[in-house]
Amino acid sequence: MKSLSILSIAAVLLAVVVAPQAQTESETTAYKKIPLLNLTQFSEKQQAEIMKRANTEGCDCGCKMTVAQCRNDDQTCGKSIPLIEAIVKDITGKTVKLAKAKPKADDRIGKPVDIKFTSIDGKKVDVSKMKGKVVLIDFWATWCGPCVAELPNVKRAYDKLHSKGFEIVGISLDSKESALRRFVKKEKMPWPQFFDGKGWKNSISTAHGIRSIPAMWLVDKQGNLADLNARADLEGKVEALLAAPDAK
Repeated sequence: MKSLSILSIAAVLLAVVVAPQAQTESETTAYKKIPLLNLTQFSEKQQAEIMKRANTEGCDCGCKMTVAQCRNDDQTCGKSIPLIEAIVKDITGKTVKLAKAKPKADDRIGKPVDIKFTSIDGKKVDVSKMKGKVVLIDFWATWCGPCVAELPNVKRAYDKLHSKGFEIVGISLDSKESALRRFVKKEKMPWPQFFDGKGWKNSISTAHGIRSIPAMWLVDKQGNLADLNARADLEGKVEALLAAPDAK
């Protein structure tokens, strides 16, 4: 009996320690609607329960937002849709299917990219002065699982195409510089990294409307934004931009 009591006490203490840490991933929000979900089909009690959970549970797309915030701020997020569907199913027993909204045409494509900073190793970086190169702007963080999973593809493209004019600029949403430096050294990432310690409120990512990571942009040899979703076939896209004729 004594051993059982000790184990029970230990379990309670562990729960007290772990629970607050799990809640730091996303702050509670207070949205009252979910885009594309007709809440009026449910009872008032069910509506309240759906929104309560959506405003407290985190989306797993890497955005560090609640499910409700991600759905309202980024309706193209493919990860938040099944999460909302699961919440509705759990609370009401009903199966709903939400359509993923099509992204709106972005008027930034074809326009110059204004990003400049001093990297963590002291280098001055100005994307506007990198004309003649194809540049990947990589918005990422060491705590972002999908970002880390994407790294082998990024390194492979860099190793193959850097000598042909491919450059990478990292915009780190980390909050601890020591963690970033350790990761960059361990993974042998030679390209410059921007860090300001603001985490998800990183000044450059915020200024460019980044709501989820990894976000990978490609800048063409003329210095204009060419692609907002470079993750798909990164190597092929870079090769195509490198093969494009230089501006006259």
